[in-house]
Amino acid sequence: MHVARPKLAFERATKVYTTARASTPAVAIQDFSFAVESHSFVCLLGPSGCGKSTLLNMAAGFVRPTSGAVLVDGKQVAGPGWDRGVVFQEYALFPWYTVQQNVEIGPRCRGVPPTAVRERAELYLKMVGLFEHRHKYPKELSGGMKQRAALARTLHNDPEIILMDEPFAAVDAQTREALQDQLLEIWGAMRKTVVFVTHSIKEAVILSDTIAVMAAHPGRLLRHVSNPLPRPRVRTSSEVNELEREIYETMFQSAKA
Repeated sequence: MHVARPKLAFERATKVYTTARASTPAVAIQDFSFAVESHSFVCLLGPSGCGKSTLLNMAAGFVRPTSGAVLVDGKQVAGPGWDRGVVFQEYALFPWYTVQQNVEIGPRCRGVPPTAVRERAELYLKMVGLFEHRHKYPKELSGGMKQRAALARTLHNDPEIILMDEPFAAVDAQTREALQDQLLEIWGAMRKTVVFVTHSIKEAVILSDTIAVMAAHPGRLLRHVSNPLPRPRVRTSSEVNELEREIYETMFQSAKA
C-alpha cells in the first residue's frame, strides 16, 4: 500500500551549540523526530528554551542540524527557499516602505511583472483586512495590524509551507484571538501547510490538527497529540478545556521528572 510522504519531516534532528565562553556544549534539540503532513496545521508546543524556534529555523534553512536531518518532500533542507515562508515574532517590516510595498517586495525582487504583483498584493491585503490601510507605514499600525501585514507578505510569496514563530505573542489577548480566527479562515481557504510555534496550550488546541508537545533541557519530543476536536472550536467549551488539561498534565509531569 502506498504511504504518502510527509511534507516536512524531522529525522532524529539534534542541534548542539558550542561557544568559546561555554565550558560545555549546549544541546538545544536532541533526537527530534516528527512528520508534518501536507496541508495540515501543526503546533510545536513547549516551555521557553525547549528549542521550538531552533526547530523552526532548521525547517526554514537558517540553521543546520548537528546530526540527523530535516526533509521537505523527501529532500534534505540545505538552506532557505521560496517553498518555505516565515512569519517571525517580531514583525520584520521595512519602516521606509508602506504596507503594500512591504507585501510586494518578495515578488518584485523575483522579477514578477508589476501588474501581477500589485493585483496579488491587493488580494492578500483584502484577505487580512488591511486593504484600507495599504498606504500607511508600519509606524502607523497597531501590533496586530503589523502582524497581519507580515502574514500578507508571506502569503504573497506563495510558499508551500508557512513557518510561524509565536507570531501573536506580543499582542493583547483580544487581538490574539481575533488573529487566530483570521489565520484559521485563511488556512481553511488556502490549505497551506502550517507549522506554528507557541507556548500557549489553549492556542495550540484552538489552532492545530496535530500538536508536538516538547520538553526542555534538552529539547525533545514529549508527546504527539492528534487533535480530534471538530472545527470551529469554542474556546470555552468543555472539550477544549479537557484537551488543555490533558496536555497540561503531560507537560507538568515531565517538568517534575
